[in-house]
Amino acid sequence: MRKIIFRYIFKEIAISFFMILFVLTFVLLMGKILQIMDLMVNKGVSFFSIAKIITFLLPSFMTLTIPVALLIAILITMGKFSADNEITALKASGISLMQIFYPVAIVSLAAFMFTIFISHYLLPKSNFATKSLLFEIASQNASAGIKEKVFNADFKGLLLYADRISSDGHYMEGVIVSDNRIIGEPNTILSKRAFLVSNPDLMLIKMRLENGSVHSVSSDFKNYRKIDFDRYDINLDLSSNIAALSEESKTSKDMTMGELLQRMKISNIDEKSFRELAIEVHKKFSIPLSCIFFGLLALPLGIRSHRAVKSRGFAVGIILATLYYLLRIGGEALVETGYLSPEVGVWTPNLIYAFLGAYLFYMAYKEISLLHMAKVFLWRKIYGH
Repeated sequence: MRKIIFRYIFKEIAISFFMILFVLTFVLLMGKILQIMDLMVNKGVSFFSIAKIITFLLPSFMTLTIPVALLIAILITMGKFSADNEITALKASGISLMQIFYPVAIVSLAAFMFTIFISHYLLPKSNFATKSLLFEIASQNASAGIKEKVFNADFKGLLLYADRISSDGHYMEGVIVSDNRIIGEPNTILSKRAFLVSNPDLMLIKMRLENGSVHSVSSDFKNYRKIDFDRYDINLDLSSNIAALSEESKTSKDMTMGELLQRMKISNIDEKSFRELAIEVHKKFSIPLSCIFFGLLALPLGIRSHRAVKSRGFAVGIILATLYYLLRIGGEALVETGYLSPEVGVWTPNLIYAFLGAYLFYMAYKEISLLHMAKVFLWRKIYGH
């Protein structure tokens, strides 16, 4: 009988969990949809490449959405059971709150295992794969976007004109480049021949100009300078279009646990880089463990009956998750500035939620009402007994 009840509770939580996980992940994906649509419509990126980008982005989203979806799913499910008096019926049949927690603990443990797998393996791999794919797309788009006898402004700080492009697209002739990357020192570059060179290892695309000259005029128009060259390289900044989608400024996010620990052992590493690596190491454990603490906290909060079960459960879940991530972001900021150690800054939100969850679970297990305790406290303060 109890196995049937446990399977029923597990199934209800699991159904709500997957539905909420899909909704939250989709909402986060919508934040990237404008950039993704721009790649497809304006940059000519294939649907297959777009699908790969979305797939590579999912692990970074799911490390955030899995704990939140678990928290909301337990709140909604337990709230529904409480509102339908199913919790009362279970207790009347001899099933304690500790036994009701068994299926909740199993779901939380499963979410923890899945999140730690994503955090330790999928996330670093997907981050690196995303960078590689975006670089490949950027390389293809850089050459495909340049047209004959048309001024091209896709590259930040550069205006490019090519009089003729070879039939195979490998090189350009009669190239004019207006270089405005340095404020106050604009240059005009003329070249007989140019072609694009990509370096996948350094994630760098450059334009190599041959047999040309660089012309510059001072800001007061009194001095003119000309420099002839046989070969001249210009690094192309693609951050204004395709490469901006990755938004990866921390190389530590691309590393596995072993790579992070190995990098931290370098003797000449500066303190700022060490703290950044330490934050990533602790996050690979603290974020998955939040699933356990969220499950412990959600059960006693969810069993308090309320008519608007779903809306209340969703609202409470969002508030708790927001407070958790605000504490986490604040703690990481204090670690980066050196005010806190990585252990304290990263683990404090988990410890707060673990203590709060354990306290509320104890109160619910002993069936002690917080409102009743508050009334007793006020009574003693007023009347002294």
